[in-house]
Amino acid sequence: MEAPLNDVTVIVLAAGGGTRMRSKTMKVLHPIGGRSMIGHVLAAVGALEPRQVVAVVGHQREQVGPHITSIHPSAVLAVQEEQHGTGHAVRVAVDALVAAQARPQGTVLVAYGDTPLLSGESLRRFAADHEAAQRAVSILSGLVPDPFGYGRVVRDALGDVVAVVEEKDATPEQREIGEINSGIMAFDGDFLVEALPRLRNDNAKGEYYLTDLVQIARDGGMMVGAYAIDDVRQTEGANDRVQLAALGRELNRRIVERWMREGVTVMDPETTWIDADVMLEPDVTILPGTQLLGATVVAEDAVVGPDTTLKDCEVGTGARVVRTHGELAVVGAGATVGPFSYLRPGSRLGVEAKVGAFVETKNAVLGDGAKVPHLSYVGDAEIGEGTNIGAGTIFANYDGVAKHRTTVGRHARTGSNNTFVAPVSIGDGAATGGGTVVRGDVPAGALAVSAGPLRVIEGWARQRRAGTAQAEAAEAARPEEP
Repeated sequence: MEAPLNDVTVIVLAAGGGTRMRSKTMKVLHPIGGRSMIGHVLAAVGALEPRQVVAVVGHQREQVGPHITSIHPSAVLAVQEEQHGTGHAVRVAVDALVAAQARPQGTVLVAYGDTPLLSGESLRRFAADHEAAQRAVSILSGLVPDPFGYGRVVRDALGDVVAVVEEKDATPEQREIGEINSGIMAFDGDFLVEALPRLRNDNAKGEYYLTDLVQIARDGGMMVGAYAIDDVRQTEGANDRVQLAALGRELNRRIVERWMREGVTVMDPETTWIDADVMLEPDVTILPGTQLLGATVVAEDAVVGPDTTLKDCEVGTGARVVRTHGELAVVGAGATVGPFSYLRPGSRLGVEAKVGAFVETKNAVLGDGAKVPHLSYVGDAEIGEGTNIGAGTIFANYDGVAKHRTTVGRHARTGSNNTFVAPVSIGDGAATGGGTVVRGDVPAGALAVSAGPLRVIEGWARQRRAGTAQAEAAEAARPEEP
């Protein structure tokens, strides 16, 4: 069991403009793997069980602030009106905490809102290492083959960290260093509060660097160190949509591989996309071209795909969903859906129910064993246990002003090409004839038909379509007269 961490405060920096995204949406709000980028970061920092989370917002804070508090309602929002570097941002956060009478104590961890691959496990290890070493400052570092653009972690001959030097301020020798600063740092809370006002901006960018606290700590005889993360990709940020897509692919690869190791069969990982909040049970099979989005849950032995998209859906044990689009729908155990079906919000299929080819359902409940096999629209309806709906049936739920509901009882049998003009009720065990338009209630066990008697007009093609291929075919098919 992991040792509990001391009192932890987390500061998440999310004030940057993200201009390279070229978007009206703030950078940290761009979605990836079913969450915003900052949503992934807040999920990761939750593993630290922090006493307090403070988010520094600036650009488009009217978007960012409400989004953060919707995820973490107790988060403190600190507004950085002008961006003057990471040191300035953290000072804004600390000032907001002090003003809220929540002066940071213990460990203060600083993270960034655009690092969606970051895991809670990595943050816990970093914080635990910082506390065990009793450092004033800890840097989450990593070894990379191409360190261009990153701050370099400078060590002395004994391997002790002596500085973090930004790219623009580094000497040619320092630029050859492969150990980089991820930007994620941990501090002793008392040291941080005391040292932040001592930062200066005499550097190439004219900014207040948070990493300058390394030198301040060393000058005060305090411990400074770096914890090298094995998986340095977790610290990568996204500054434009190209980088966002690359992180999205990597995040999806990790999610898919995790589920495969948990006992899920994924036939083609390259074409399968699974959001971070999806839950899958062992022995689920996912076929190529499938997207499982939002809070979708799939139970054991179910098969989903190929070419299927489910968002916020529940799929029961042993169900089969093929070439289907579904949202906010429930598919019962052993039920079958597809191919080419559309389950709209409010669709609920009972045990071993069936929604077949080219069927659309909306706000519809199918009882256990009920079937809508072909070419139908079922909206605002309840279909009883064991009932079969004939091909080409329309549940006409809208009268031009309001929606109305249709109820079909247990073990009913409705004919093909029916229209149920809601609101109507079809009783248990009732039946309807082919082509019937049902405008009123049908009692239990009754048969409803609306078509008139069949009329057959002999010779119609010869008389009304003379000279056409139709008339010629009809003439050729006439029996020879004796």
